[in-house]
Amino acid sequence: MKRGPARREIMQQPTDDKKKGKYRYLAGNIVLFSISNFVSKILVFLLVPFYTNVLTTADYGIADVMQTTLLLLVPALTINMGEAALRFGIDRSDKRKDIFRTGLKFVALASLAVAVCSGIGCLFVRRDIKWYLFLFIFLFMTNCCYEFLVLFFQGCEQVGTVVCGSITSTLVLLVSNILFLLVVKIGLNGYLLSQMLAFTSASMLMLVMGRRRIPGIVTLRTADGTEKTNASAGECEATDINPAEVENSKPDKEFEREMIAYGLPMIAYSTGSWINNAADRYLVSFIKGVAVNGVYGVAYKIPAILTVFQRIFAQAWQMSATKSYGDDNSREFFSTMYNMYNTFMVIGCSMLILLVKPVAFLLFKKDFYEAWQYVPPLLISVVFGALTGFLGSICLAYKDSKAMGWATGTGALVNILLNLILIPKYSAMGAAVATGISYFIMYCLAYKKVSKYVKLDIRRLRDLTAYVFLIIESVIMIAGMGSITTAALEYRGYAICAVIVILIICMYVKDLKKIIASLMSYFIKGNVTYESMAEKKNNCR
Repeated sequence: MKRGPARREIMQQPTDDKKKGKYRYLAGNIVLFSISNFVSKILVFLLVPFYTNVLTTADYGIADVMQTTLLLLVPALTINMGEAALRFGIDRSDKRKDIFRTGLKFVALASLAVAVCSGIGCLFVRRDIKWYLFLFIFLFMTNCCYEFLVLFFQGCEQVGTVVCGSITSTLVLLVSNILFLLVVKIGLNGYLLSQMLAFTSASMLMLVMGRRRIPGIVTLRTADGTEKTNASAGECEATDINPAEVENSKPDKEFEREMIAYGLPMIAYSTGSWINNAADRYLVSFIKGVAVNGVYGVAYKIPAILTVFQRIFAQAWQMSATKSYGDDNSREFFSTMYNMYNTFMVIGCSMLILLVKPVAFLLFKKDFYEAWQYVPPLLISVVFGALTGFLGSICLAYKDSKAMGWATGTGALVNILLNLILIPKYSAMGAAVATGISYFIMYCLAYKKVSKYVKLDIRRLRDLTAYVFLIIESVIMIAGMGSITTAALEYRGYAICAVIVILIICMYVKDLKKIIASLMSYFIKGNVTYESMAEKKNNCR
């Protein structure tokens, strides 16, 4: 009589282990990405007062435009080979050599295209602009290679290599900034040169580490003409990435076309994301001038605090979503992680809105301090952008890049229209509000698209109420903390905003407890990979 329950218990154990393995796999990657992002982003964040003290608003505006241009051109000109490397690297570990070669091919072609276009552009612009075009060529080349390698090694599940590369980039950036801006004092040129050195050094380190950890990236040929790979079954021995050997080995053209077919529709996705994130800066520069854009660009530095946590989760989540999209309990897993993610982002956003003026006082110097008033709507846009990215990872796991391209493209169109309407009248504040609205629209469309694949179990009324509270808190903070308000009104505004934060925390207290319990449970027990769980399941059989 006891054989039935015992058998069910035995059959259930592998499923439970695999379920726990999903969370531990995600938690382990979050820990590693946390190390990378906290060291990298926090140090860069702490450099903001240094930048705003050394650079003029015009210099910072020019640098901001150049960096946001990279965000558009790198994925578009490489046909999103980095994202393809991440997606196929997890699914097709046997094709990582082809992924590596195809990605570098498109990096080289994109760099050549930028060099040719910049060279042609030099014929029609002023001498000072020519110099910045020249610097932009090398800034693009170094950043393009760095971004591809980060996504490639992430797809190969070599998160440690990515972490080391990110930390190296930050340390080089820190040292070179001090050298070029404080000692040599070459201003904007030093700022851009520091970026190039950081990207180059990190790329070189990742290549050195990666060639020893990823078997089969390059096929080596012996003296008798036979092929020899860098690793036998289950081993990761050292191998040299020789460019000549990479070029001479036969590529898999069919697989390359498959990567291109995945990356091409994502151009609309990446371009739409860029427009929502960066088009406002171009329009502010064009309509109100680079000095106003310099202040507006600095306003993004406080939302960057929330973006650090968003990026940590997004990097780990994209890997987990790709591994989990076909599982039986994927709906439960996706719903649980969505609710936890939403809880963290909403509470974090509400607290940063409350503390925006003290944080701005510490970070923004001189004329940059007025940027604090643009921060609240930008923080709300980060929340909806993060949730859109979460939903986008699910679509991309199902290889539906067209759906996210449509959602982000629609949001981008709304962004441009609202910017053109609001910036002339409300200056940079109009741009901030337009960005928040467009991200909300993009989030709604992405949620609708994801519903085709997974029906998420979420509390919509609670979430919408929390989003309304964030808007109310932002309005009170901006309207009640202006320069013409009295101290009494300012304290009253702080009190109301503090009450809103408490209400939001009470609304999400159950999910908040789950987050704390998950951190204590899974981080302490350690990381369990999918491979180890699969092996355990086979042993049970």
